[in-house]
Amino acid sequence: MNAAESAALTAPLTEEQREFRRTLRDLLAERAGPHQNLVATATPQGYDPELWTRLSATLGHVPLCTADHGPAGLALACEETGRALAPSPLLATRVLAAPLLTALGSPAQRAAHLPRLAAGSLTCALAVPGGALALALGLTGDNAAEDWSGGGRAGGVQARPDGEGWRLYGEAAQVLDGHSAGLLLVAAHAGGFARSRTLLFLVRAEGADVPGLVRTRQPALDPTRPRATVQFRDTRAELLGAEPADVLGTLAATGRHTAVMLAAEAVGAARAALDRAAAHARSRAGHAGSRGAAVHRLADLSVQVEAARTLTYSAAGESGPGGPDSGTGSGPEGGPLALAHALEALRATAEEAVRPADATAPFAARAASDELLFGPVRGLRARAAERTGLFREVAA
Repeated sequence: MNAAESAALTAPLTEEQREFRRTLRDLLAERAGPHQNLVATATPQGYDPELWTRLSATLGHVPLCTADHGPAGLALACEETGRALAPSPLLATRVLAAPLLTALGSPAQRAAHLPRLAAGSLTCALAVPGGALALALGLTGDNAAEDWSGGGRAGGVQARPDGEGWRLYGEAAQVLDGHSAGLLLVAAHAGGFARSRTLLFLVRAEGADVPGLVRTRQPALDPTRPRATVQFRDTRAELLGAEPADVLGTLAATGRHTAVMLAAEAVGAARAALDRAAAHARSRAGHAGSRGAAVHRLADLSVQVEAARTLTYSAAGESGPGGPDSGTGSGPEGGPLALAHALEALRATAEEAVRPADATAPFAARAASDELLFGPVRGLRARAAERTGLFREVAA
């Protein structure tokens, strides 16, 4: 996405964009209301398969890899699914996994998996040891500075060649859609001290039980973000792509892309929560001064949400796996900073929205869950300040 495209998304939408949004909103209104979401999260998959199939068809013209074509369509889709708090494999499959498969996969791997991911017939999950997803994606720290994938002979997930391929040993926690995904993309440590490195592997998990693979769905603060603990017990795996490969750099670039899409989701959810709060304020009887204070508070929140949306789409310019030079935007830390602002806006609007409190619990749960998994907010900001040299400038 170039600067003109980024600016266009912070301005009124084009007719084509409005039609795309209307299509998404109509579909989500039909299939992702509060009761339907509750029913979907209680299923073994944790989402509505029909909604996912239709959503994938609607997204058919949006490229799986957004680096060359711009993330406009995907960001709009994330904003709408966030608005509905719709449970779906969109984040795990299209936002996290597809860019990694595109950037690092071999031609055969891309041909085998990407068309099915685009069609919605295959879902994918990124499994990271120790629940260290934010660090692995470079959002809250340098993913090359710590042995988060498992250093030495133990810990994390270990990968060992077996002559025919690779075998995985270890455990990954907090894996989004890890209980149901048909394809697992696993970050694992390989090699001894001299050749210690992090690689990515594919584990096919469709159909019958996979020998050595144990997946356990875990209770989640936000049930629309189902997650699992995944254990690898001498599990056969396939190396993603070939060595040498810049795995850590690609993970970090994907992290910037993911932060933008998460921010778009949070902005959509914040806008929905704000709409509920406004409707409640209009219907509330009481002293005129109390209503006036509520109106002022809602106006402040509206400004906060719109500021987060502007930051989100401004940051979209460098959000693809091509890295910070793939477009023009607000710099390599624009995505994490936009995510920090969007999560704060969502938290604030959730606190203000409709009473009783249980009516807004899903919005608050989404904000808290995303911050636990991809933050915290202070960590996102601290990492951005570190990357941009802000601390050094202040010290000087």
